[in-house]
Amino acid sequence: MKSQHAASYDQWGPELVLKIYDPSLGMTGFLVIDNTVLGPGKGGIRMTNNVTEEEVRRLARAMTFKNSLAGLPFGGAKGGIVWPGGTDKLKKQYVQSYGKAIAELTPKKYIAGPDVNTGEQEMQWLVEATGNWRSATGKPAKLCMLVFGKGGSVEQCGIPHEFGSTGFGVAHATQIAAEAIHLSMKGATVAIHGFGNVGTFTYTYLTDMGAKVVAIADAKGAVYVKEGFEKKQMQQLISKRSSISEYEGGKKISDQEFWKLSVDILIPASVTDVIHEKNMNDITAKIIVEAANIPMSEEVEEKLYKRGILIIPDFVANAGGVISSYAEYRGYNPKRMFEVVKKKIVEATRAVVKESLKQKKNPRAVAFRIARQRIAAATKTKLQ
Repeated sequence: MKSQHAASYDQWGPELVLKIYDPSLGMTGFLVIDNTVLGPGKGGIRMTNNVTEEEVRRLARAMTFKNSLAGLPFGGAKGGIVWPGGTDKLKKQYVQSYGKAIAELTPKKYIAGPDVNTGEQEMQWLVEATGNWRSATGKPAKLCMLVFGKGGSVEQCGIPHEFGSTGFGVAHATQIAAEAIHLSMKGATVAIHGFGNVGTFTYTYLTDMGAKVVAIADAKGAVYVKEGFEKKQMQQLISKRSSISEYEGGKKISDQEFWKLSVDILIPASVTDVIHEKNMNDITAKIIVEAANIPMSEEVEEKLYKRGILIIPDFVANAGGVISSYAEYRGYNPKRMFEVVKKKIVEATRAVVKESLKQKKNPRAVAFRIARQRIAAATKTKLQ
């Protein structure tokens, strides 16, 4: 089966593949602008020691379809900087060197955002380097400036992803999936693999909806609490950014035991390929909501779907972050941002699930078809 994320040259793109090198720093970076039919390419910049052009191209393609399905006026793009690690001073030099190299492309062709090892601070450094407020989203809330538009000048401020827009969207995608199979969220049992920004906010919003999160895992361990985690202690762990392994009163379980738990809803919110051939047969959940990017291969996903599990694909469920980026780009305040995230996530998830159940087709295939139709229609209009 050919991967839908494959980074080949085809009718969709990529339009531009840029390799950047700064000999004074030894900095290597990549920028892939995959498709701009719907608008400027939108996608974050990741900084890891092993990021490659191929990886960036795959992620840029995923952003093309994610933005289309979310109904955003953005195309798909992604940035990458090979980051060996070092001081904040060196990191700032890397980000700003990269920013100066891509400045002429922002924001008309590319709008940056946070990704792995980049957050609000890095986005501030980037816009300082490009000299353009609109070059990136996910900037600090305290970073504000006057932006001139048709209505005169207005003050706009950053909306960092740390506000929890992705986890908020994942929770609402979960709610729509539960409704579709007539599963009440009140008391529905949930296991979340990942306790970072996305996992913690997903836990918080699902708990507020009445769901019972009974298991959480992160890189340091996994904890099971039959009656659900105690809110006050969880709030303290989240505020301190502590590992879930520090939770007191639950049962410590292995990663293998985590996947075997009998729960209604499973949410992979950690890293790539955490669900694979060796653990997929242990999973008994009715619903899987992919909060992380590519938490399983499409081959594994297809096998789980054929077993009767409703799966909400990553680029449907975790689009809250890029929708938040759109809200910041438009100059919305956080309250309006959350309203837009909810509306677009609910609409997209409902459309995909409804069509999937009606046609008896994998939700990913349905989602890709909807996203591609929108791009194809925009391409046709552009050519007329």
